[in-house]
Amino acid sequence: MIADGGLTSLAFCWRLERRDGAGLGLTSHDRAVVVDGVTYRSSPGMTPSAVRLRAGIEPQSGEVGGALTDAALTERDFEIGRWDGARISLSAVDWGDPQAPALALVGGGLGPVTMKDGEFTADLIGAAAALSAPACPDTSPECRAELGDRACRVDLAEKRERFEAVSLDGNRLTLDRVVGDRFAFGEACIVGGTACGWRSRVLGVEDATVVLRDPPLAEIASGTSVRLTEGCDKRFATCRTRFANSANFRGEPHLPGNDLLTRYPGA
Repeated sequence: MIADGGLTSLAFCWRLERRDGAGLGLTSHDRAVVVDGVTYRSSPGMTPSAVRLRAGIEPQSGEVGGALTDAALTERDFEIGRWDGARISLSAVDWGDPQAPALALVGGGLGPVTMKDGEFTADLIGAAAALSAPACPDTSPECRAELGDRACRVDLAEKRERFEAVSLDGNRLTLDRVVGDRFAFGEACIVGGTACGWRSRVLGVEDATVVLRDPPLAEIASGTSVRLTEGCDKRFATCRTRFANSANFRGEPHLPGNDLLTRYPGA
């Protein structure tokens, strides 16, 4: 039990951190609570629907639900994906004793979000859920890493460039100047306007137009700032010649495949 007795001064505190660095703190208390220098604003509609904690190594999981009552947590934000992949943690604090340590309950990633009648529910994916992943990755002639991640180690600081949006037609975004082919398979991120924070994979580049995997769910007005990040086709030749990063290639380009068996009669 978290608390014993008929009365308690405990409140739930939610800490959410988006991939772009923006964060939000909410509490079930009727007033703001400050814990470790972080202010958790009152949002009584936020409740843990089901949080299961296990003593073993089984993955921790949970579910959070509530009303979209906070100005910084709107239905539109969920629709355009601003909170996709966000980190979330739940703790219990004693609002009557701000100096008391918080009791961490569960933390992890924000899973699929469902919205209905102004309320939402979302799954919590605990860190231990990674234990369900395969112990050994499947072999592949293409790289399994993502450009710039810990496995790849390519520095993306000099591989990003700012553009301005000119027009949007479905999933085709036209920019203010010609886009190089190096941005194919990269990422487009909107850094201004009503769609700020929205991201999508770039499937192709045609002069000044980028073809996006997902059409934006919010308007992108002319002049909106767009940040493009260079992409990679995950081939060993590209890793070696364009990025000089063959030592960190996470694939097996020279491993014979099943097609080797078909080269000999009766194989």
